[in-house]
Amino acid sequence: MRAGISDMVAVARILNATLIIPELDKKSFWHDRSNFSDVFDEEHFINSLANDVKVEKKLPKELVKAPKSVRYFKSWSGVDYYQDEISPLWDHRQVIRAAKSDSRLANNYLPTDIQKLRCRAFFQALRFAPPIEALGKLLVERMRSFGPYIALHLRYEKDMLAFSGCTYGLSQTESEELAMIRENTTYWKVKDIDPLEQRSHGYCPLTPKEVGMFLSALGYPSSTPVYIAAGEIYGGESHMVDLQSRFPILMNKEKLASAEELRPFSQYAAQMAALDYIVSVESDVFIPSYSGNMARAVAGHRRFLGHRKTISPDRKALVRLFDKVDSGLLKEGKKLSERILDMHRKRQGSPRKRKGPVSGTKGKDRFRSEEAFYENPLPDCLCQPGSPDSDDSLVSI
Repeated sequence: MRAGISDMVAVARILNATLIIPELDKKSFWHDRSNFSDVFDEEHFINSLANDVKVEKKLPKELVKAPKSVRYFKSWSGVDYYQDEISPLWDHRQVIRAAKSDSRLANNYLPTDIQKLRCRAFFQALRFAPPIEALGKLLVERMRSFGPYIALHLRYEKDMLAFSGCTYGLSQTESEELAMIRENTTYWKVKDIDPLEQRSHGYCPLTPKEVGMFLSALGYPSSTPVYIAAGEIYGGESHMVDLQSRFPILMNKEKLASAEELRPFSQYAAQMAALDYIVSVESDVFIPSYSGNMARAVAGHRRFLGHRKTISPDRKALVRLFDKVDSGLLKEGKKLSERILDMHRKRQGSPRKRKGPVSGTKGKDRFRSEEAFYENPLPDCLCQPGSPDSDDSLVSI
């Protein structure tokens, strides 16, 4: 949501168009009925962008029946595309509706003022609705009462596992349930997935057990408070036993807040995710088990706020080590810890320029392989210090 909305703010600026407050997707896996103002502070959004883009809450009455054009803007497009192909639509239409907003603007090679506007929209204008902000800050305070904490974005949820086809560590019944969900979700195009191949390439989220091994190998003691930023973990407590045994101070929003405090948000996946977003951004260390949209957004936000420590697991390398542990070829202890510490010394969110495309890729794959703009808005929107923080200490929180 944050990325798509921020991109459309920039597109409106490029086209010199008025932006209407976006309608949020209500047809996704979770069927969340939230409106924009339920998730974000609408007045703050409009006022924050007043000098850049005109934003209206609703389409003016005189334009409700005006000629409209529904367009799927081309992915990863630059200024020329919007000026040459989209702008001429105004000659015959008064309203253009963007059918999709995900990745419709290039990561790189855009004018400086457009890139800075994207950052203002994403990191400053898109503040959460006041009730979400209030409870989010309260959750942070309660989490800090246990001491400096790790926020773990544990993407071991039903939708993620069904979409990715990752079934490692699951029962046959659970695997079959996920396969059926994937088959019955029409807009998920890939149906036949080899779970072992997915895992070997690092395309699967780490399991709760693997995350526990990872945190232990990094040197975090069992007394470290860990906040689980996630929805319902697939399989429930049965898959959390190992992680819970390693890190007993394992908290989430349901444990930190009362049922009454959560009641206004509990039926809305986006609003519950917003609470996790706040606690994750404010954590002493952020660790995502999978590099999805939420993880990238939080990682980028933490960079924007001063390159706060974010440890990104090298899943492809880790599963090879964990498989050796499972087969008895390697034991947990000093040797495993040294290898994991070494491979993650430069994966902690310290200042660096955004990565370009992977060499040899072409077409859409070339754009897809670039580091996402909002994951690392350096150098476009951030000052780069002369001597970035050292990556030597992974366990300091």
